[in-house]
This record gives sequence, C-alpha cells and structure tokens, in this order.
Amino acid sequence: MRAPARPLPDSFFDRDAQLLARALLGKVIRHCHRGHWLAARIIETEAYYLTDKGSHASLGYTDKRRALFLDGGHIYMYYARGGDSLNFSAQGPGNAVLIKSAAPWLDERCAADALPRMQANNPAASGEPRPPERLCAGQTLLCKALGLRVADWDGRRFDPQRLFVEDVGARPARIVQTTRLGIPAGRDEHLPYRFVDAAFARQCTRNPLRRGQVEGRDYFLLDPEDTHD
Repeated sequence: MRAPARPLPDSFFDRDAQLLARALLGKVIRHCHRGHWLAARIIETEAYYLTDKGSHASLGYTDKRRALFLDGGHIYMYYARGGDSLNFSAQGPGNAVLIKSAAPWLDERCAADALPRMQANNPAASGEPRPPERLCAGQTLLCKALGLRVADWDGRRFDPQRLFVEDVGARPARIVQTTRLGIPAGRDEHLPYRFVDAAFARQCTRNPLRRGQVEGRDYFLLDPEDTHD
C-alpha cells in the first residue's frame, strides 16, 4: 500500500518570496482534473514583492488581488495573454511567487494516462500532442496542461482532495538566478528574482544558459543553500 500524499503545510509558504521561489523548485503540483490526478514538477519561478514595481501588488489592493495580501499559502491566479497564471502568496502583504514553468511528473499517484490527458488539455498549435518537454514550458502552458483555471482557484487555499503541492524528494543540484521575463522597462526589470532548476534550463520559458549568456553578468549559478542579493 502506498503512503498517503503529504501536501506542504501553509507554514511552508510563510517565508521571504525569494526563498520561497527557490524552495519550490523540485516540488510537485498535483491537481485532480475531471476526476483524474495530473502533476508537474516546478522548474522555474519568479519572486515578487509589494515594493517591486513589476508586481501586481504594487498597483494597490483590490478585491481581485486580495490573495496577494493574505498570509502565505493562498492561491492568486490571473489572466496573462489570454491564459491562466498560477501564483502562491508568500510572507508579508503583497509578496508572492509566480510558477513560471514545470515539467510533467508521472508516478503512482497520477492517472495511468496522465500524460495524454495533459497533452489533450494543451495541444500544439497544429492540434498534435505537444512534446512533454514543452508541455508546461511557460506559465499559461502549465496551467492549461494541469487544467488550472482562474475561475476555480483564484483567492483560495490548497485543497488536499483537489489541488496541493508536495515534496517528493526531488532537489535541484544547481539553481540559476537571473532577471525576470516580460517586465516593462522602468518597472524593476533589472532585479534578479527569477530562479530556474539548472538541469531543466532548456525546458523553461526561456533558457537562461543559452549561448551568449555570461555567468556573473547575465545569471548566477547557486547551490541550493546559497543566497545572492
């Protein structure tokens, strides 16, 4: 008999946004979609703060942004370029982590046909199954593959029967720290608040280790316990 799943407690999320962004790498998001469990391992995150001009919270409190101002472990979802995006609140009002991309995760807790289900949720533009390595390679692709929707989860807590994050023991050997993507000029686009599991750099939204990028200038390579300010 398999051991029961162990969802991360709300206290796990009650930490500085950058620390949470790094700690989430390797954790697995599990979502019960239409009665079947789907899962993905987090490989890319971005941290945001209330005082950060690139954050939604910096625009001020609204009912729609309420989850950002609640304690750690609340779900904040919004629409980006017509798709859904998943965020978790962190320690301190207005601070949060965006789940930027992931990799499909298959184990005994998932539906036997979990991967085809995820591919059906998120087909390629041609209508063909999207390759597994590109299935969750972006914040909206991730939500689409897992069947996560703003209308269902924005402003809510995790539900061990429907949606939670689990520590399955996967740990990144090295972490890439670099600047976030899509931040407009003049809105703190220079802040190095994006974190990538180095082993999955080619599968994330944009490869931070691509040709032309220079360590120490464009990115930093960290051991999981290291911190770079």
